[in-house]
Amino acid sequence: MTPSVPTPSTEALEKIARLCKRRWDRHYTRAKLRSDPVYGAVMREIAGSTAPLLDTGCGIGLLSHYIRACGHTVPVTGFDYDERKITAAKHMAALAGHTQLSFTAGDARTTVPEFSGHVVILDILQFFTESEQDTLLTAAAKRVAPGAKLVIRSGLRDDSWRFRITVLCDYFAKLCLWMKAAPTRYPDAPQFRRVLEAAGLRVRIEPMWGGTPFNNFLIVGER
Repeated sequence: MTPSVPTPSTEALEKIARLCKRRWDRHYTRAKLRSDPVYGAVMREIAGSTAPLLDTGCGIGLLSHYIRACGHTVPVTGFDYDERKITAAKHMAALAGHTQLSFTAGDARTTVPEFSGHVVILDILQFFTESEQDTLLTAAAKRVAPGAKLVIRSGLRDDSWRFRITVLCDYFAKLCLWMKAAPTRYPDAPQFRRVLEAAGLRVRIEPMWGGTPFNNFLIVGER
C-alpha cells in the first residue's frame, strides 16, 4: 500500500521562501516550490521510508525544506558545486532550526560523499560529459541502500519541441548567473538503463512535465 503523502500548504512554502537572505533567492524559492512538480515527486518516492537522503547538486537546499514541510524528518546530506548556494543552504537550515540537515561544497564529477540510503540527483546531469555522467550515476547507485531508491530528474535528449525549450532555458540560467555553467550534454533513456541496471538497480522512467514545457523525466532506480 502506497503511504499517504502530505502536500505543504501555501503558508508553509512561503515560510521557506522567507528563510532566504537574498531577494532573488526568495523570489526563486517562492516560484520554484509552488510550480515545480519535482519536490512532490521525490516525496512520493521516499514516503514511508526512514532511510537518510543524499541530495546531489542540492543548490540552496529547497528539497530538504520541502520534505521537512511534509513532516519527513530523515537526515539529509546536501552537496553542490556552488559554494555560494551552500552558504545560503546552511543559513536557511540554521534559521529554520531544522536538525539533521548538513550541506557541503563538492564537485559531483569527481567526488560523491560516502553514504547509504536514498540518493537524489535533480537537474545537473546536462552539465557533465557522457563519461562524467556514467561515473556519477555509477557512484550514486553504489550509495543506494537495499530497499532505497536513486531518484533523478533530468531532461532527456530527443527531437521534441520540449527538448529545444529545455536547452534554451538552461542557457538562460547560465546567462542570468543562476547556474555557473552552460549545458554540456543531455543524457538519453538508454544510457540510464545501461548504467543503472549494470549497477544492480531496477529502473523506471516516466515523463514528469507537470505544467511545464520542459522535456523532464523522472528516472527511479531501486535496489
